[in-house]
Amino acid sequence: MADKPTLKKADFQSDQAIRWCPGCGDYAILAQTQKVFPEITEKKEDTVFISGIGCSSRFPYYMNTYGFHTIHGRAPTVASGLKLANPDLSVWMVTGDGDGFSIGGNHLIHLLRRNININVMLFNNRIYGLTKGQYSPTSEQGKVTYSTPMGSLDYPFKPTQLALGAQGSFVAKTIDKELKHLQNMIRRANDHNGTSFIEIYQNCNIFNDGAFGTLTDRDTKADRLLYLENGEPMIFGNDKDKGIILEGSKPKVVKIGKKYSVEDILVHDETDSLLANMLSNFTANPEFPEPLGVIYCSERPTYDDLMADQMSKANEQPKQTLDDMLKAGDTWVVK
Repeated sequence: MADKPTLKKADFQSDQAIRWCPGCGDYAILAQTQKVFPEITEKKEDTVFISGIGCSSRFPYYMNTYGFHTIHGRAPTVASGLKLANPDLSVWMVTGDGDGFSIGGNHLIHLLRRNININVMLFNNRIYGLTKGQYSPTSEQGKVTYSTPMGSLDYPFKPTQLALGAQGSFVAKTIDKELKHLQNMIRRANDHNGTSFIEIYQNCNIFNDGAFGTLTDRDTKADRLLYLENGEPMIFGNDKDKGIILEGSKPKVVKIGKKYSVEDILVHDETDSLLANMLSNFTANPEFPEPLGVIYCSERPTYDDLMADQMSKANEQPKQTLDDMLKAGDTWVVK
């Protein structure tokens, strides 16, 4: 039997014209996904991309796999049903900060707590792009948009914190311009057995350009990004001379040198939920760097496996006729 041809990036590129604005961060995410998938996929036919509504939700058209462009906020329900109906499929859900956290927020938190073996890629540009620039559930307080001309009064969601609160078993963060890091987070998500959640900072150069500028600009990003590596100290900065310590239960940024050494710096443990919650709270806090990487990863039984086990046990029960079931339990006669 001849060896199966090796898949390439081009095998995952569809023939559909890409309809994103020139310069959109979605292009980078798409390109890195197409680049990684030959490494993690043997059969394109076993891969499905599900999306809701929004700029990010055009993703299934551009991946040469099976896909389903669903309705606003309902991608988790379709993805869940598909995975439970056919557990052998690799199911990827693409959503945005509006689609995922506004109309779809309730569906997303239940997907995370159930721990169905689905991979979620949430593109966060902190704005509604498709509907022309209204504020979103992740927009910063005071954000001036067409729908908030005097500034938003809402406190924004911190996506990784929300995912952890919903008992997500894999929570990670990356950014569209960190190409190799983005690839690695996709690989890690694929390897996880359970719901994986990746928040991807994505620049909307039309309605929210530069929202993550300090995290991507060459002159500032070294002091603003904390790359998390399991088992490694939390060190950052141009000269790798800054780190995170704990003073009691509170984190603090310190300078590595005379007073503090590398041995004093907090070591990342991606299985520690308390540490994960602390790191997720760094978001949008100018005192701390933005953590990128796997914030939390701890496998637990998946809904898929638990349901399969329950169905197997149900099938072992004595078979009953419909008449038996109708007469089972309490009955009464109506005169």
